[in-house]
Amino acid sequence: MIFSIVLTIVILQRIIELFIAKRNEKWMKSEGAFEAGTSHYPFMVAMHVFFFIVLIAEVTFLHRQLSSLWPIWLGIFLAAQFLRIWCLTSLGKYWNTKIIVLPNAQVVRKGPYKWIRHPNYIIVATELLVLPLLFNALFTAIIFSLLNIWMMSVRIPAEEQALRKATNYTEEFQLNK
Repeated sequence: MIFSIVLTIVILQRIIELFIAKRNEKWMKSEGAFEAGTSHYPFMVAMHVFFFIVLIAEVTFLHRQLSSLWPIWLGIFLAAQFLRIWCLTSLGKYWNTKIIVLPNAQVVRKGPYKWIRHPNYIIVATELLVLPLLFNALFTAIIFSLLNIWMMSVRIPAEEQALRKATNYTEEFQLNK
């Protein structure tokens, strides 16, 4: 029962985020933005869809139960949700699930982006690990954490290259080198 409730809330959250991303994409492209990293995006979407499928399958068919450490995992997961919202609101109309860059835009350096270049990716990595651990779905936690590391090894360089090419990204982050 608790698994169904948590999963439903997370999936609804993701669907709402897709609507926000689509709205932001439409606005950015109307302002002259371009999309980068299109070749890996379908794989990233597939990874996230299969994450939910495998999580449901592991919990259901292998009869995984709520972890005895559930208060810790749930606390970390809820903290990640608050941080996710902070990321989305900090980026505002520039937030997206795709790499969409508005040429000559100023890189956002507020909220968590004041201290970390890619906080949302850290949050996603946390979710892909902690949500399965909440329900003792160790297989899902390991497999999708590894897949996410691979995905981020492709996505982050593609995003940074597009930002360096079209925005003030290099100047903003020179001090961190």
